[in-house]
Amino acid sequence: MNTQRVLNGRYEVLELIGRGGMADVHLGKDLRLGRSVAIKLLRQDLARDPLFQSRFRREAQAVAGLNNPNIVSVYDTGEEEIPDRPQHEVRVPFIVMEYVAGRTLRAHVKAGDLTPKDSVTYLAGVLDALEYSHRAGIVHRDIKPANVMITLDGAVKVMDFGIARAMADSQATMTQTQAVLGTAQYLSPEQARGEKVDARSDLYSAGCLLFELLTGRPPFVGDSPVSVAYQHVREEPPTASSLNTDVTPALDSVLARALEKDREDRFQDAAGFRKALLDAGRGIILPGAVVAPTEAINITAPQTRAQGVGAATLAGSAAAALSGPHTRAMDRVSAERAMTDGRLQASDRIEEDDRSDVLRSGGAGQQPDRRRNSARTAWITVFFVAVLLVLAAGYFVLSTLLGNQDQPEVTTVVVPELVGMTEADATDAIVDVGLIPSTDEEYNATVDAGSVISSDPSAGASVEPESRVNITVSQGPANVLLPDSLAGLTESSARDQLEELGLRGGAITEETSAEVPDGRVITTNPQAGQTVPVGSSVDLVLSNGKVTVPLLTDLTVQQAEALLADPAVQLPFTVREVENSVVAPGIITAQSAQARSEVDQGTQIVLTVAKAPAPEPVEPAEPTQSPEPTQAPSEEPGNRPTEGTGDGSNTRPTEDGN
Repeated sequence: MNTQRVLNGRYEVLELIGRGGMADVHLGKDLRLGRSVAIKLLRQDLARDPLFQSRFRREAQAVAGLNNPNIVSVYDTGEEEIPDRPQHEVRVPFIVMEYVAGRTLRAHVKAGDLTPKDSVTYLAGVLDALEYSHRAGIVHRDIKPANVMITLDGAVKVMDFGIARAMADSQATMTQTQAVLGTAQYLSPEQARGEKVDARSDLYSAGCLLFELLTGRPPFVGDSPVSVAYQHVREEPPTASSLNTDVTPALDSVLARALEKDREDRFQDAAGFRKALLDAGRGIILPGAVVAPTEAINITAPQTRAQGVGAATLAGSAAAALSGPHTRAMDRVSAERAMTDGRLQASDRIEEDDRSDVLRSGGAGQQPDRRRNSARTAWITVFFVAVLLVLAAGYFVLSTLLGNQDQPEVTTVVVPELVGMTEADATDAIVDVGLIPSTDEEYNATVDAGSVISSDPSAGASVEPESRVNITVSQGPANVLLPDSLAGLTESSARDQLEELGLRGGAITEETSAEVPDGRVITTNPQAGQTVPVGSSVDLVLSNGKVTVPLLTDLTVQQAEALLADPAVQLPFTVREVENSVVAPGIITAQSAQARSEVDQGTQIVLTVAKAPAPEPVEPAEPTQSPEPTQAPSEEPGNRPTEGTGDGSNTRPTEDGN
């Protein structure tokens, strides 16, 4: 008995191929058109929440009108009624989408198989999709690696418009649970601040995506979504080339523009971003971009600066540095720069004073006065330089002490022991020591599913803070032994048990059985006791509750009884004897159910058996006619006839004995 799940009488729901925080995605089949589709179903536990219902329907509405080769197409939508409480049903919405065979960009990043050229090509496809959706007035608001599919032939497909909004209604605030809409690693600063978003917010997220494709990590990482969101608002990301030497200055220049905090300084549309990206792929640096800025200052060569810049400027710079977010490295650079500025300012003041003295003295004739003025100026300059040096040194020491109090100097971090932990515990342990976790999975016959097999770097290794630690998690044995416990289960129970084993329920066939009730599993293909690879499909053979009747005519009752008692038949019978002058007695001449027909289990079979006919009765013989009587002899004494039969044969003796 095949209990396939069909939505709207058209879409057959097959195996689960994806699972997210809000919905499950199944492979499906359009029974009308005969094509494969992806069916996205809102999780049943969320179907009662109007907020999730609204978000799910918004995704369907947002994508239904978008027809672009780089956007996953939506074919149909609907609702499925599922029983919940007595006399109550839950309406679970679903979306029927284009089925895309391939891998997400997240899987590619984890595999580490992306080159800068691949990254440029894939992001160009994402930007093409964004350009189209932005022209349609739709902001995606959740661009990230997990929402971009790469097909088997390398095409890009953007999906999951679950939190997309029309630009006219794109106020991105907090949800009811106070969680920022979107994913923290790819939030634009305006999203993190709860401000209104627009197309340029998507472009910032696309910049974060490009950074991760090029380096293997997002531009900002932290131990919580809040800390990551803070970095998006206040801190500058590292250059991608500092993490991957294959990244060119041209790509650095594009990232610098895409990740600007102020949206007015970013790319203003996806088309402009895409053109700059493709140019960077050819080595063309973005016009006006400053790539890898460095300061080379010659402190011996005097430079002309505006007058009035002195110790007050240094003090103002120090105060500004203390008022904003900074690091110890920034403090050191600021102090060194302040000392250099002080020396340059002193040199400028000497030059200016010399020119003033020459002008006041009227030329070369007043050289002694000029020398006295120069000497006085030199002493004043030395005094100011000394003051500046003391201030700079004090600021440097103070900032270092304060920095050391707030955040102790950590040069390396020791990787903890992770082998044998669950994936969740291992991830927490990695984050607790200031490192970044990533996960791979593989089958292992000796390590329980969900436990860590190994880590890279291994336990005890010393690494820099915020380094990546990759753990390999066991998926259990690569092969699964099919148990005997499937026999006798209903189809749904058997499928559930197969899923627990990492297998999938396959095709359904029905067979007759004398013992297994209707709709229960008789056997499987492959059969119990065999091993199959994880993820394999296992066909189920169900009982139809029928029994095939054997051919019983021309057999004796004893032979028929043996056939009906066979374990595959097990049918009761009764015998009805009928006289038959042609068939030998004891031979079956007829059966109540036709041979090789199917009857319900336990049906009684009536056997007609031949018996010998009764002997015919013998009719009595007719009496013969008596002969004509003769004249009796005359009675004479002693010669009288005796009583007898009348035939004269029996006579009674005379008295004299004669």
